[in-house]
Amino acid sequence: MVMRKIGLIGGMSFESSAVYYRMVNEAVRERMGALHSAEVLLHSVDFQSIVDLQKAGRWDDAAKRLADVARGLESAGADCVLICTNTMHLIADAVQAAVDIPVINIIDETALRLKAAGSRKPLLLATRYTMEHGFYAERMRSHGIDIMVPDAEGRSLVHNVIFDELCAGQILRSSRRALVDLIDKAEAEGADSVILGCTEICLTLDPRALPLRGFDSTAIHAEAAVEFALGRQDFCRAA
Repeated sequence: MVMRKIGLIGGMSFESSAVYYRMVNEAVRERMGALHSAEVLLHSVDFQSIVDLQKAGRWDDAAKRLADVARGLESAGADCVLICTNTMHLIADAVQAAVDIPVINIIDETALRLKAAGSRKPLLLATRYTMEHGFYAERMRSHGIDIMVPDAEGRSLVHNVIFDELCAGQILRSSRRALVDLIDKAEAEGADSVILGCTEICLTLDPRALPLRGFDSTAIHAEAAVEFALGRQDFCRAA
């Protein structure tokens, strides 16, 4: 069979982009056997330039930057695009509008997995942008899912662990314990599951070893890319 080419917009951070590359290729090898691997085009951006735009609230400029990258991947032969970060799905519709190939949306794919498992009240652990800007909660609601987020102190904790530690390749046991404490608290408040809603969180939390059922958005997104590459057609387009 002829595999479709997967276009990855990575580098945000490169720590999680490396996880994407490994997961995509492992899944193709598992499904196809022998020494098969994925047809992948990766454009890895300078994360600091994106972080600067995030901090300045210059989301339109960030959208233009990633749209240019997506167009480049399409021109190079990619059959789909993945934005390898939850936060930058804030501008996913602008990226989709720039290309004619599907942008496989991490929020949609995670929502589909939650629904299939019967989870309707997940705790979201993510960057402050993802937890507070509304785009994630709104898209989840369109799938019938109401997310929970930690309180202000908890949101700051998660955000800082992501940017100050995980994106820098640091995995601290104390931070892992603090994140699990947030999950314990959410369970007591009615959460039925937890979304690892930043592509770096899988570096410190194992979704199979949490107080609540865990959904790793990085793994879900990577699996969706492989499904597309091997023939799946029915993807929601960001709009």
